[in-house]
Amino acid sequence: MNTTPTNTSGASISTKAERLATIQASLLQRHRKETRFRLMGLFSVSLALIFVVILFGSILSRGLPAFWQSVITVEVFFDPEILEIEEKPEIEPGEVPAVYQARLDAWTTDLSFADWNKLLEASVLNVSPSSEPYARELRRLFTSGERFRMRDMVLAEPEIIGQRREISMLADANVDVWLRGNVDRSLPDSQQQMGPELRALADKLKAEGIIKLKFSTSLFSNPDSRSSLASAGLAGAIVGSLFMMLIVIFISVPVGVASAIYLEEFAPKNRITDLVEVNINNLAAVPSIVFGLLGAAIFINWLNLPISAPLVGGLVLSLMTLPTVIITTRASLRAVPPSIRQAALGIGASKVQMVFHHVLPLAIPGILTGAILGVAQALGETAPLLLVGMSAFVASIPATPLDQSSALPVQIYLWQANELRNFFEGRTAAAIVVLLGVMLMLNGFAIWLRKKLEIRW
Repeated sequence: MNTTPTNTSGASISTKAERLATIQASLLQRHRKETRFRLMGLFSVSLALIFVVILFGSILSRGLPAFWQSVITVEVFFDPEILEIEEKPEIEPGEVPAVYQARLDAWTTDLSFADWNKLLEASVLNVSPSSEPYARELRRLFTSGERFRMRDMVLAEPEIIGQRREISMLADANVDVWLRGNVDRSLPDSQQQMGPELRALADKLKAEGIIKLKFSTSLFSNPDSRSSLASAGLAGAIVGSLFMMLIVIFISVPVGVASAIYLEEFAPKNRITDLVEVNINNLAAVPSIVFGLLGAAIFINWLNLPISAPLVGGLVLSLMTLPTVIITTRASLRAVPPSIRQAALGIGASKVQMVFHHVLPLAIPGILTGAILGVAQALGETAPLLLVGMSAFVASIPATPLDQSSALPVQIYLWQANELRNFFEGRTAAAIVVLLGVMLMLNGFAIWLRKKLEIRW
């Protein structure tokens, strides 16, 4: 019986070659997918960085110039003939304090009615005699707050009358935007914010070096102002935000950390704790304006706390920050290996000792990072503060958390809506730069603190 031989070795080689080719094709396909995924990730990161650069570049390009302001530097002679003010009264022997106070109040009133405008005009004419044809416009060069500033100088130092002092005073907001080029100079006179004589005078004094751009310290030292726009500053908003952040730190951080420790380490696992955990997670996603409504209902309508006070704003922001602190603290506690707990209990430590002597020190870097990031988030919130009255105009710096105040994000909101847009657009961007600077400092501090306190196990 004849049989046909088969080439089994050749078939086996062919099968192995096909399998190898299939594996190589699969590897090439996976490598292509991996390359595409990496390129897409790189593109996404690059696109995000481009948008961040555009955002920060736009803010910085508008905000940084606003840190410099037009200043008029002149030598002011406190001429007694112009002011026509008597010497500050002194208390006489045997005089009743009430009588002396009445004479002092009368002197202060006379001081307020002195002709400070004429004093400003004389100071400009003294350094620029050629400005005589524009004498009627000289007083309009200065922002109105400089008149009160000179009055306060005399109040604090009455012997200054009859002396000369070189003083740098802020130019009016309209003068500032004109000299900066924020106004279209080709517009007709009917559409300009200043008359032709005042515009010519401002250009002349700038050419003579009497008006210069200088770093604006008033932006950080003055409160907001509506009567003297050029002297409006962020001092009140900065102090108000500082008070609120202190309240958030001293309320939400301790309460949030303590709540997280109890829920994570001590609370029994039942339906009640499950309900509490679900509600905490839900509160973290609630819009901030809802916390503003809650704060207005509880702290203002029920507890009758003062409107526009940093205390109320801080309490509202504390409620808003509390869920974030609890969640981040619990995550930090969960990150501690169970072996740490088992080892502590194994050597005879109680549960309280195990938590506070072993687990909590290892979780502190994450807890502090979460707390600082929560505070930084609260610093930039605007909606809840608007609902508790912190959008009101406040022209003073708060001395206590119970005084009326504004906040940095609210001040940005108010300036953005100001009718003198060509002046306050730059100031708004400058305030945003200050707010972003504070938030970046807090975020940087959180990163540094985490690296500093990080413990490897």
